[in-house]
Amino acid sequence: MTELPAYWLRDNCPCAECRDPRNGQKLFQIADLPEDLAVAGSGETDGHLEVLWSDGHRSRYPLEWLDGADEGDGRTERGKRLWAAADFADGIPEAPWEAYLADPARQAAVLTAVRSEGFAVLRGVPAVERQVLRVAESFGHVRVTNYGELFDVRVEPAPNNLAFTSAAITPHTDNPYRDPVPTLQLLHCLENSATGGDSGLVDGFRAAAVLREEAPEAFDVLTRTPVPFVFRDRRTELRADRPLIDVDPLGRIREVRFNNRSIGTLRGGDLGAFYAAYRRFAAITLRPELRLTFRLGPGDCLVFDNTRLLHARTAFRQDGHRHLQGCYADLDGLSSTLAVLHRRAAALDAIATLFAGEGAGEYLGEEVTMAEHMLQAAAAAEAAGAPAHLVAAALLHDVGHFHGALHGRDLMEGQDNRHGDTGADWLARWFGPEVTEPVRLHVAAKRYLCAVEPGYRERLSAASEYTLSVQGGPMDERQAAAFAELPGARDAVAVRRWDEQAKAAGAPTPDFAHYRPLLAALMR
Repeated sequence: MTELPAYWLRDNCPCAECRDPRNGQKLFQIADLPEDLAVAGSGETDGHLEVLWSDGHRSRYPLEWLDGADEGDGRTERGKRLWAAADFADGIPEAPWEAYLADPARQAAVLTAVRSEGFAVLRGVPAVERQVLRVAESFGHVRVTNYGELFDVRVEPAPNNLAFTSAAITPHTDNPYRDPVPTLQLLHCLENSATGGDSGLVDGFRAAAVLREEAPEAFDVLTRTPVPFVFRDRRTELRADRPLIDVDPLGRIREVRFNNRSIGTLRGGDLGAFYAAYRRFAAITLRPELRLTFRLGPGDCLVFDNTRLLHARTAFRQDGHRHLQGCYADLDGLSSTLAVLHRRAAALDAIATLFAGEGAGEYLGEEVTMAEHMLQAAAAAEAAGAPAHLVAAALLHDVGHFHGALHGRDLMEGQDNRHGDTGADWLARWFGPEVTEPVRLHVAAKRYLCAVEPGYRERLSAASEYTLSVQGGPMDERQAAAFAELPGARDAVAVRRWDEQAKAAGAPTPDFAHYRPLLAALMR
């Protein structure tokens, strides 16, 4: 590992001196590092590379992180599924709108499809005006353009764009005259009773890859020739000079801009070579096997990558009505939401592993396992009609027994493991204080109740009475008064009561999976 460049290693030091522990941002400038920086010593221990630097600084890197591959920003052809129409013989990526809203896993699947295949369709989105904005806001932010925050796709009496007529529209990307171009487009169908007007999609990355394979010289011409894209109307004049096919520094396809209606006049360069390549690429985009055709019905909302997919429409007769509302958004917002969903899923998987693993062990002298105890506490909170954050706190209140320098077994052997603090600190990576503070204070809440509520101590189990003595015993009057003033005290008392109820051997409860959506909704 120490063959890695010294400045790269030091620049990526994860310690709190080098990075803000709250947001991960660096606390130094690269020029601050010594000119003669070198590794003074290194070694591997507990799955980490530990490095002593020549200036005395120490760094600790997880080996798994050092071995990780660079996944990039997800915008290039790398990692995407390039497709032809036949690849969707079994159906297109889709999901019911209500399921998408309710289930983080369904939402992640839809957003993953947009990243991988370039599109997805949400079914059953209420067919009312402006609903397309809510779809965009479910994963990002609406990009306002000269068309407004949304636009209506229907026949207009004086259209400033052919999209607002009943004519057929060939495969194209939108707004190529903008830089940056809106990277996502949404089209929500409100009505589609006209004859014709079917939607079509072409994978522009696949078309570009075909051109690269069949005519590499033409591909090169289109990647290096800036094309003037222009839009003008009474209130707007826009221009962006960009190639039809954009590649990253490694030559991977990153963006396609293709819109014959908006190409201005090229001047200079090898115009003959450009037009030969342009015509060849255009012919590829029109190949029937590349075009996926389907019909949007009322309530369907198509979300697609406007830097990759070319969208089209068949002509339609005005024997009915065709009305779509659209808006633009951006891939970075979608990618951010997807990354957070994945991060939350990983965290929930880690918590689920605790319940299935260590949680299956005994619970500190009680007749239930640790997992049974926590699930019973959550079930009691649910039965009491508690708000979601308290159900979560009841479910997770004892995770501190699994973390920290001391284990729950140490508590039973007479040494306080301060599991409330340990659990709250561990959970704070994902949950706010409304969840973590009742967890942190639930032990103190037992000591408080023993001090202020007659008869409470007599109801404690033998094991709970023992741990009370290890944890400091009942509070005195001053301590009880101070505890009652803490912001999370009332919630901690509620969690404590459910904690005491959750020790019944064999009591039926929902499993951990039942609580995953609730936990996911509370995560930061």
